[in-house]
Amino acid sequence: MLLSFTLLFGGCNVISTTVELGEELSGQLSDNEAEGKESDAGKESDAGKESDEGKADLPISDESQDNQKEDESNDEDSVEYGESYTSKEEVALYLHLYEELPPNFITKNEAKKLGWVSNKGNLHEVAPGMSIGGDHFGNYEGVLPKGKEYHECDIDTDGSYRGAKRIVFSDDGCIYYTEDHYETFELLYGEE
Repeated sequence: MLLSFTLLFGGCNVISTTVELGEELSGQLSDNEAEGKESDAGKESDAGKESDEGKADLPISDESQDNQKEDESNDEDSVEYGESYTSKEEVALYLHLYEELPPNFITKNEAKKLGWVSNKGNLHEVAPGMSIGGDHFGNYEGVLPKGKEYHECDIDTDGSYRGAKRIVFSDDGCIYYTEDHYETFELLYGEE
């Protein structure tokens, strides 16, 4: 016997799976269905009541329950509010879920006040563990849709030189990634 499940998360992610039940579980399902039909046979049906005919309670193992909980909270558990992140996937997800950068990002002006000099690549000396992010992105190249307010942050930096990778995010939830310093963009979240 095959059972199919579909889970929706936040209207965005869909996880579908089909499970083949072993003979023991298939037999239990058939027995439960039969018991449900027998117990419903003596009841009068009301027009306003939902029938339980054909419904069955399946035994769910602890492992299945743990897997279901893990699947349900997969996105939210992969980044935690208030934690530091620097990778494309984690920073983008953090922005998507919490609508702000992780706390390990500081603007260029904040970094300069601490003694950061961009061409020296000394951010790790003046602000250990921090990355540059939160500054306005002007979209002067006109590659992204016009009429939106954009901000940017560095991706995969180690506190030295900034590199070419950035996430650019808009005021309406669009999150883009560029690995070539604004030449091309990949939309990660949102709709243009």
